[in-house]
Amino acid sequence: MASSGRLTILQINDLHGYLEPHAEFVRTAAGMDYQTLGGLARIGGLFNAIRAEVGDGVIALDNGDTFHGTYVPVASDGLAMVPTMNALGLAAMTAHWEFAYGPAGFKRLAALLNYPVLAINCFDKATGELFFAPYLVLERGGLRLGVVGLACPIVDKTMPPSYSEGVRFTNGVDELPGWIEHLRSVEQVDLVIALSHLGYPQDVALAKRVDGIEVLVSGHTHNRMYEPVIENGTIIFQSGCHGAFVGRLDVEVSNAKVVSHRHRLIPVDGAAPEDPEIAALVEAAIGPHRAMLDEVVGATETPLHRYAMLQSTMDQVLLDAVAAASGRQIAFSNGWRYGAPIPSGPVTMADLWNIIPTNPPVSVVDLTGQEIQDMLEQNLERTFAADPFDQMGGYVKRCRGLHMYLKAENPTGHRIERLFVGDEPIEHARVYEVAFVTAQGVPAKFGTNRRNLEIHAVDALHAYFVRHSPVRTSAQETVTAV
Repeated sequence: MASSGRLTILQINDLHGYLEPHAEFVRTAAGMDYQTLGGLARIGGLFNAIRAEVGDGVIALDNGDTFHGTYVPVASDGLAMVPTMNALGLAAMTAHWEFAYGPAGFKRLAALLNYPVLAINCFDKATGELFFAPYLVLERGGLRLGVVGLACPIVDKTMPPSYSEGVRFTNGVDELPGWIEHLRSVEQVDLVIALSHLGYPQDVALAKRVDGIEVLVSGHTHNRMYEPVIENGTIIFQSGCHGAFVGRLDVEVSNAKVVSHRHRLIPVDGAAPEDPEIAALVEAAIGPHRAMLDEVVGATETPLHRYAMLQSTMDQVLLDAVAAASGRQIAFSNGWRYGAPIPSGPVTMADLWNIIPTNPPVSVVDLTGQEIQDMLEQNLERTFAADPFDQMGGYVKRCRGLHMYLKAENPTGHRIERLFVGDEPIEHARVYEVAFVTAQGVPAKFGTNRRNLEIHAVDALHAYFVRHSPVRTSAQETVTAV
């Protein structure tokens, strides 16, 4: 077993189907600035340049949330992205939204990849066997590496049942020590790399509880980490979302220990050389749909984004469209993190699909005031839980037609200080007519008279932009932290 060498780890995480360069917010001292970032051809060019610089000591990893999130992958059950992802030379991935195609659909997709999907925490309910391979062993830079995967554990807890049919998920904390011991004693690896889609808070907690992880490549929570965090000897880093950044970690290993490291968060901007083969593959995937996706449906004066914990302009417009389509003033949607910003100016069909790529029906339901409060308290717990492993959401649920004052630091079930519907305090016994999109907008256990309308979310957005362009919104004060 070799015990010394140099290694460069490259990471993409939470690509969410963004094959081409797109607008992204970048935080500056003066506020939020738009830049054009991302694109698989650029990522491929960066990977090529770093491989040419370093030699064989490079491993490229993908944390998942890759094959879902824009029109092209969703319309093809992820399959349209397979050639482009195969061309990147990835060593392994783990997963989350890939399960949206159902476990069987994801298996079909994974079988076409030239690299493995890894997960120690996904189990076939019928057999108890692992659903995917737990780890990968490979040689890089004179080192024997063990890469162990942890898929997102919330698939069977917060997402539609079809995503996890026949599959059970854990957070991997109990399973991981045994796999690390196996990699050390049986596989004789020099370095253990955890490839995780648990989320940054969960990954820090995992590193605290589990010894023996040299590097933890993190995903799920879209953190742009300009510096890595070291917890219990584990180097943890994550690299944003939508392919806007590539994470690079260079480590020097001596006697099977990391003795030095250097980290960079690399913007995938115009300075990145494009890989012509991947550029052609991207065009082959998008080309058949480009005329439809480039159709201008309206305009927005307000930049639309989803990059805020409590409320966002993008979801305000989505909920306004849902309210208009349903005729109901109160509306809810999930606090998704994915969805690249839309600058002021023209809005295209591609933008509408990027806002809500699952295109669910607009739905209606009757909720009591007590149910609304209980639903929001449940969401706040899943967002701000003291134990990171109880955090199962994205951002705070998006709301329209009410105003919630919250104290995030309060205990479970007591985070809402005041809740108003319109101008009046909520009445717990009163029944309110509500509209929503996706089961995450209003979970199935809440409400009566639930039904889907004939109109779907993308069509509702299209109608809204046709009627109201140029759109102006200020993310109305619906959620206030106090």
